[in-house]
Amino acid sequence: MNMTLNNKHNLLLVDDDRLVLVTLARGLIAAGYNVATAESADDAEALLASGERPDLIILDVRMPGRSGLALAERLRLFDHIPFMLLTAYNDHDIVEKAAIFGALGYLVKPIDTPQLVPAIEAALARAAELQGMRTTEQQLLNALDNERDISVAIGITMVQYRLSRKAAFELLRKTARDQRRKLADMAMEVVSASEIMNLTE
Repeated sequence: MNMTLNNKHNLLLVDDDRLVLVTLARGLIAAGYNVATAESADDAEALLASGERPDLIILDVRMPGRSGLALAERLRLFDHIPFMLLTAYNDHDIVEKAAIFGALGYLVKPIDTPQLVPAIEAALARAAELQGMRTTEQQLLNALDNERDISVAIGITMVQYRLSRKAAFELLRKTARDQRRKLADMAMEVVSASEIMNLTE
């Protein structure tokens, strides 16, 4: 079953018990979610490899073949897809491993839709929070890279034209403005040109 793209959240249920899978899928569809299903870790991974990106994976821990925990460990390779675990066992070791692998929830079966929905909503909210933090971190890293390039470009310009730091900065800024370019892009070009010259010398 393919997930359709609309404003509803897309869920992927992974459980080797077909009855559990069908029952939970029906309940969650009735609750307003788009639901895809997989009966093994391999099926789920094939679905993800094909390009499907659910908002949350609900994953049974114990399945024949590869376990849910094995898939949980692999999920980090799939763009931080958030997941929560279902299990028939309240096992401290599994809870610890689930936390290490980044699970956003852990529920003991049997479970019905009214119990599952609040846990799903909490996991989705936490996933959105974590994604926001990752985006902010990436923006900060990009800003630091830009700052470093600008600083190095100022140094290169100071040496090349025998200018003070302030004058070199003003020259770079004016050149960027005249060419209607971002200062960071101009700086990156100055740094790249200098590196090429150093390699050819």
